[in-house]
Amino acid sequence: MQLPVWYASPMLQFGPYEVQSVVNGTIRLDGGAMFGVVPKVLWHRHCDVDADNRILLATRTLIAVDRAANRVILIDTGCGSKWEPEQADRYAIHVDHDAIPGALAQWGLTTADVTDVVVTHLHFDHNGGLCDWADDKKTKTVLRYPQARHWIHRRHWNHAHRPYVKDRASFIPADFEALADAGVLSFVDSDPGWARGPCDGLAWFVSNGHTPCQLHPIFGAGNHGLIFSGDIVPTSVHVGLGWVMAYDVLPITTIEEKQKIYERCLGEGYRLAFPHDPEKGFAQITGTTKRPEARTLDQ
Repeated sequence: MQLPVWYASPMLQFGPYEVQSVVNGTIRLDGGAMFGVVPKVLWHRHCDVDADNRILLATRTLIAVDRAANRVILIDTGCGSKWEPEQADRYAIHVDHDAIPGALAQWGLTTADVTDVVVTHLHFDHNGGLCDWADDKKTKTVLRYPQARHWIHRRHWNHAHRPYVKDRASFIPADFEALADAGVLSFVDSDPGWARGPCDGLAWFVSNGHTPCQLHPIFGAGNHGLIFSGDIVPTSVHVGLGWVMAYDVLPITTIEEKQKIYERCLGEGYRLAFPHDPEKGFAQITGTTKRPEARTLDQ
């Protein structure tokens, strides 16, 4: 499968926000790690698998624009540009530097108009794009969106600086060290579960299964609501309750968090936005909480 040069879903309306899911690049990660105890005989038919057992994943940025409030929000920034060739080859990383600027241009906006960046978590495949190298020496980084407020959960920020042995390879300090002294951080302190957001039309869901205090933005409500699933449900193939990643620090907790999200989707009509699905940006959850299915909203 070859994704087109920057690919974006159709724009959808959730509350006061126009929302678009933009593929800012691709990455390949080990299929076994991505599906945990689910055997390859089940998952391989749904995935593009290469000779090294790596599956193709998109890295997506969700863009949400509230024109009336002059608010332009990015959710996650992709792998970024700070990779040496052999590092990028290990994960088959491809970064499309025109993706986010190209998508913003559809609203008549530029990257300078971004008001908020929601950092769901600091794993390199989600937010390596927060910073760029300051110069050719590659010893210092600078923020890509220096005028934007950057939202992150305080406990996740602390965890990223003292990660577990299990997940420390997912955190690359150069991806986020420039945030510390820039005066752009806004910490979220909510407990796990549903929480009030910083403005009308934006709320949070905080999860602990994949990584401590992953932050999931929620736009709108009910039939006009959208939940960014983050790495609780990275792709539509992961919708099944037991289809969780070996990367998850608390996989049983991930399953419980999936159930809570699906209850909202099935009971109140919320939609999901995926961070890694190569084809689906958004989906409607159908079926039951025990046997959920994902129906795409893109087609």
